[in-house]
Amino acid sequence: MEILELFKALILGFVEGMTEFAPVSSTGHMIIVDDMWLQTKDFLGEYSANTFKIVIQLGSILAVVVVFWKRLLSLIGLYKIKDAPKGGQLKLTHVIVGLIPAGVLGVLFEDYIDEHLFTTETVLIGLVLGAILMIVADKLGPKHPKTNTLDKITYKQAILVGLIQCLSLWPGFSRSGSTISGGVILGMNHKTAADFTFIMAVPIMAGASFLSLLKNWEYVEMNHFGFYAVGFVSAFVFALISIRFFLKLIDKVKLTPFAIYRIVLAAVLAVIIFL
Repeated sequence: MEILELFKALILGFVEGMTEFAPVSSTGHMIIVDDMWLQTKDFLGEYSANTFKIVIQLGSILAVVVVFWKRLLSLIGLYKIKDAPKGGQLKLTHVIVGLIPAGVLGVLFEDYIDEHLFTTETVLIGLVLGAILMIVADKLGPKHPKTNTLDKITYKQAILVGLIQCLSLWPGFSRSGSTISGGVILGMNHKTAADFTFIMAVPIMAGASFLSLLKNWEYVEMNHFGFYAVGFVSAFVFALISIRFFLKLIDKVKLTPFAIYRIVLAAVLAVIIFL
């Protein structure tokens, strides 16, 4: 790997880390940056380049583990959350219930998504539709939500958020955007919806990365590993920064400013691509 190619991995890691947990679609941003500028398919090949965009998310997952390690350990009984209500604490089963819909559909439609939806045009559609959902969530969400901590999330809320999360299988829609919007519509405050989104991200993103790597392993060459490693470390560092910043920001600004950014971005890109 040449220095310039490794620098491209650093840039994509930056894009992934800074956008993964903001409701703006990290995969969509990586596709846009790569297809319109970096062109990693030229030296990685199409399948390895697409796999990189998914596997690089493992760096962001590690950042979630670092930030939420107490809560994650509590899900498997290795840590006790202080001041958690008796009988009402968030359990691993809540997370599993929330993961099932997108997990099942992701496995069933993985090939179709890889072959037909990883394009700039589909990302533009996802950016706009996701923005509309986010604006609707801010309008319809209760002014005084009753679910203001993770430990108050019900199984009904978890499964419904999981169903709404299926929209994020369309690149550009944004997993965090869809799940936070779903949580807000279902009565969570923005901070709780974001926390639940990040916790659910760990198994679903790890699973997606593993399946993509397993499926396309034959296309990943030994000299690609340096590129993957730089992207992973870059994504971890910048995700660690963005998570802490986003969690402080989300309850103050809500979702609408992010939705406006998505619409403006889609409009600018549409002009560049189609005019």
